[in-house]
Amino acid sequence: MCYNYYVMKRFLLILTFFLIFINIANAKTLTIKKEILVPSSDGFGIKATLEYPKIKAKKQYSTVVLLHSLGYSSQWWGELPQDLLDQGYAVIKIDLRGHGKSIYNSKLVRTSWKNMKNSSFAKYPDDVIAVLNKIKKDNVKKDFFKDWAIIGSDIGGNTAILVADKIEYKPKTIILLSPTVDIRGLYVPVKLANLTMVDFLSISGTGDAAGVKSQEYLKKFAQAEFATYISESKSNGMLLFKHDNSLNKIISTWLTTYLPR
Repeated sequence: MCYNYYVMKRFLLILTFFLIFINIANAKTLTIKKEILVPSSDGFGIKATLEYPKIKAKKQYSTVVLLHSLGYSSQWWGELPQDLLDQGYAVIKIDLRGHGKSIYNSKLVRTSWKNMKNSSFAKYPDDVIAVLNKIKKDNVKKDFFKDWAIIGSDIGGNTAILVADKIEYKPKTIILLSPTVDIRGLYVPVKLANLTMVDFLSISGTGDAAGVKSQEYLKKFAQAEFATYISESKSNGMLLFKHDNSLNKIISTWLTTYLPR
């Protein structure tokens, strides 16, 4: 009886330590999350989130800005945002106008990207810059833009190039998913050629012939490094993550070259 008691007690003790270990291993990074609302120059409400690891006394973060695909939203990034947070990066997710939560114009009328003209898409770079400038202004005790990068998918990638060309504080690198040369009037080759100090990683899927063709064309305009990668996924844009589990690792490896953690 005594022997069985000690065996059971030892078993329960081992089980307790095992469960504690599992919980620690699966624990997510503690973060601070802020919702951002920025009225654009024409009154359109642009919504975004800023999230960063909660680390006492830390004043400088490397930051990754995420710009989604046409027809999607910032909710479609899968596990990538959490993976970036777990690695110590700050993450800014922006809903481009007409998408996600950024769907109300100055008259509070719901406006979908499906009904927008190219003149509205042309405002995407300024919308993004307005969000980044607000975050910079509202967080004077923390620096999110000394070392930062943009990941953009199709129209988000075109927007990223135009933002980098126009903004005063340049990103260290840009990652393009299923790149396009011209989408909804956002033509980027010439502006890409202006980015002499910004390196690129362009990712397309094996089933995305248009993306592969576009990245080979854009590479001709690059003045800095323009690396290309063909994923085994047959999807395109943000859907690449659903069918290629290695992409998060590839992106993380690329970012570590440019962004200290």
